[in-house]
Amino acid sequence: MAEPGDPENHNDRPEDDDDMVGFASAAALQGRVRDAEPEPEPEPEPEPEPEPEPDLFDDERLAAAAALGRRPKPDSIFEPSPGFTGRSRRREETPPHVPGSMTLYAVYALILFAVPTLGVSAAIGLLAVTGREGPEDPLSRSHFIYQQRTLWAAAVAAVAGMILLAAPFALGVPLLFVLALWLVVRGAWGVWALKSGRAIPDPRSWWI
Repeated sequence: MAEPGDPENHNDRPEDDDDMVGFASAAALQGRVRDAEPEPEPEPEPEPEPEPEPDLFDDERLAAAAALGRRPKPDSIFEPSPGFTGRSRRREETPPHVPGSMTLYAVYALILFAVPTLGVSAAIGLLAVTGREGPEDPLSRSHFIYQQRTLWAAAVAAVAGMILLAAPFALGVPLLFVLALWLVVRGAWGVWALKSGRAIPDPRSWWI
């Protein structure tokens, strides 16, 4: 039975805060209408996987290109210059075999070490090329004569320089200095020519 002061409608009752502190009231026990849940969003369609890029170093691709009798084209659009192609071919060409090249290299090493050893290695090299026949191969023989010419000229110039050291103004010092440079240049030139498989054009000349 309603008493004076009671609300006529239960829905018009003020909010009851007893349920916030642990009490259950009549309003809290009444059922409430639940809001409708939103519909789930549709799942996005999966994107197709990108196609893998072809491997330039694939064995199957290289084998197929070789079977067709052609090489795979490079990615670069620039063609190599004729000079670059010529240098590449020269690098691929191996120098010819020189008979007795080890002995020739050893004598050239003695010539190059003449300056740091104060002529001792040059004296050993002079003994090595004196009193024996040169090789029969034209290329090796040109280097052998070139070495003989270098060592004999260096020996004569060294003796003259030592004698001129006692002369006025020490004229032997510049002579020995020029002799050292001459030995190094001729020794380096001979090694380069021998390594390239080339003969000395004029082995009896005083210059390279």
